[in-house]
Amino acid sequence: MRKVELEKYKHRLMGLIPPDRISRVEIPRPSKEVIKRFKAIDGLTPTVSDIMDSLGIKSVIPASRLSPIIPGKKIVGPAVTIRYIPEPITPDYGYMNSERAKLADRDLYAIAEEGDVPVFDAGGLGDISVQGGLSTLVAKKWGMAGNIVDGGVRDIDTIYKLDYPVWSTGKTPITGKYRVEAIEINGTVSIAGIRVNPGDLVIADDSGVVIIPINKVEEVLEKTIAAVEKEQRVVELLEKGASVEELAKILPPSKW
Repeated sequence: MRKVELEKYKHRLMGLIPPDRISRVEIPRPSKEVIKRFKAIDGLTPTVSDIMDSLGIKSVIPASRLSPIIPGKKIVGPAVTIRYIPEPITPDYGYMNSERAKLADRDLYAIAEEGDVPVFDAGGLGDISVQGGLSTLVAKKWGMAGNIVDGGVRDIDTIYKLDYPVWSTGKTPITGKYRVEAIEINGTVSIAGIRVNPGDLVIADDSGVVIIPINKVEEVLEKTIAAVEKEQRVVELLEKGASVEELAKILPPSKW
């Protein structure tokens, strides 16, 4: 079945990873309407973070751990995933023997849909790049919403030039060629200790990254909208000089 599913992407696939390492091709995704409603919310990740806490779900990564390369960006979209592990050979050996590099991000983009968010699990290896300038260009051209990289990225000037949203563990000039190997596409990954499944909703802004399990997306959206409406009402009352008693009826100060 997977071979049949891959057939429709053969014009984009570059053969960077064995087909049997592509765990899934067709994945569930939140509706475009739900994504649009999330995007319309200001102060998004802090509010959603509170909602996830209330649901008892560990799903938030601060910007101190995964930092935005370009400030001021906000993305919302379904996750597609890639997992890297360290290469057993040394870089010197790889170059001297013209070994095949085993980075496979372009094949991840190939089977993704416009608006997806590629999530890279590189084990937090911030000193080693798993995304460079050409990778960023392909991601941009093929309509990815932005990348979440638990690892290093390079060609930072290209990322700025393309104005492409990226959150990463580190910035580095050191290539991942002959240092890491793509072991799986569209499997379950872990970034900064947070589990991510293909199709989970990824939200990222200047404050950090939140992963919402796909089966919780609509519930989290409704709770987030309700929380934003309450907070906005408090802001309006504060601006009008309302009393503490009036404010507490909307939202107790202990929950601000």
